[in-house]
Amino acid sequence: MLSREEYLAAWSRWHGGADTSSPLVRGWLTLAHALARPMAGLPPVVATALGLAVACGAVWPAAVGGGWLVVAGVLVGVSALLDSLDGALAIGTGRASRRGYVLDSVVDRLSEAAFAAALWVAGAPGWLAVAFGASCWLPDYLRARAGQAGVSETGALSVWERPTRVAMTGMTLGGAGVVSSAGWAAEAVTAGAAVGVLLGVIGVAQLAVSLGRKLTD
Repeated sequence: MLSREEYLAAWSRWHGGADTSSPLVRGWLTLAHALARPMAGLPPVVATALGLAVACGAVWPAAVGGGWLVVAGVLVGVSALLDSLDGALAIGTGRASRRGYVLDSVVDRLSEAAFAAALWVAGAPGWLAVAFGASCWLPDYLRARAGQAGVSETGALSVWERPTRVAMTGMTLGGAGVVSSAGWAAEAVTAGAAVGVLLGVIGVAQLAVSLGRKLTD
């Protein structure tokens, strides 16, 4: 298993030279690396599959509502840890591959669709849940298209990277569960989804400016 610093450097290379100096990104990756060390023999695809299953599993308690919304929020966080674990296992143990990289990206998008579905069944308006899901998908779509156009770097990290998306979804659902006894669950979910969409708009704008400069170089 690579050391933490070796893992961070390797992760950056696999993600187009992404900056890992941000406290949020560095902390998230450090946690994934720490979890991966005692499970170095686990096939990364197992963690990938479990992460998607747990993300989809968050939809049911979100639909039940009430205190179960807290459970949904916790499941969102667990799914994200599993998603980071598969990357840490693959990169940290030298088993990373282009096929695995693509599979992980697809699973990320499916997980974020499950997050949007959980917000919807928990009380967010359908159009807002769709906008939330789209705001999760768009940054990575922009990066993928820029890569096809010859940009080898991922662009600057924005305010709406995957750790932020996960945290926003988990805290929104969990917070709604806390205030559900007062009858404010739907309002809390709607507010959280709206903030997520706003952050998504800001993040896409940041990324568009960064990638736009590289496309004109």
